Amino acid sequence: MILSAHQPQYLPWLGYFHKMYHSDIFVFLDNVQYKKREYQNRNCIRTRDGSMWLTVPVLKEADPYPNISAVRIDNAQEWQKRHWMAIRTNYSRAPFFKQYSPFFEELYRMEWKRLVDLNMHIIKHIAQLLGINKPIFLESQLKITTDKTSRLVDICRSMKADAYLSGIGGRDYLDEKQFESNGIKLIYQDFKHPQYKQCHEPFIPCVSIIDLLFNCGDKSLKILISE
Repeated sequence: MILSAHQPQYLPWLGYFHKMYHSDIFVFLDNVQYKKREYQNRNCIRTRDGSMWLTVPVLKEADPYPNISAVRIDNAQEWQKRHWMAIRTNYSRAPFFKQYSPFFEELYRMEWKRLVDLNMHIIKHIAQLLGINKPIFLESQLKITTDKTSRLVDICRSMKADAYLSGIGGRDYLDEKQFESNGIKLIYQDFKHPQYKQCHEPFIPCVSIIDLLFNCGDKSLKILISE
């Protein structure tokens, strides 16, 4: 059984769901340290002029190094209104915008308190839209207390997984011998970004998965795994 794990990101890119598709079980790493200026509270969408960041503002916590699960959203800022307006402006003419837009319109009407809840709600729904129906768990539910490579090994052991699927960047920081000594096969994700017709040219890769959905609809999964 192949397990993969990842921090809950905001409107993740295609590679996130590619990893989920190629796993038998997926774990949200909600107990790891929140990192500023990464993808946990922001991502890019395609616009006429290139790409545009959508950033969810977060409150400054008393702990300078909070876990993702502790990060709260700054709702004093009208980020929902800005994000929905940006999505609607840039994708209203996309072929499948009307099909998928009601979810996002409702999403940005709701008040979210914790970043992790917002991200997981989006990821689970998009996975369903893509037809990726894999068991999903929270790391915090597993009571894992180790860190770094040991954390991932212990997650695999607790879920009885005999293989771990890592992003290619894992080569730079994972202790491969720990997986081997615990009888867990370490697999590195081989994701080649597909090209598809966007609303504007030329093609820009590595934007949010919503770009693929709005442009390609029910063909999105086939395109995602077309490597």
